[in-house]
Amino acid sequence: MSICPKNKSSKGRRDKRRANWKMSAPTLVKCSKCGALTAPHRVCKACGCYNKKEIIKIED
Repeated sequence: MSICPKNKSSKGRRDKRRANWKMSAPTLVKCSKCGALTAPHRVCKACGCYNKKEIIKIED
């Protein structure tokens, strides 16, 4: 047999359960070398540095 609820869930109770499904803005931090906004613990796309060290050489 399939799952069968004993009582009907009201719209309010159902919607309260779904209230936490919201999107969140991505976390951004300033690059320690160039000051551009990047995702934390990632190589900076603007200068190619991570933790003040050049990881990727970016051609301008």
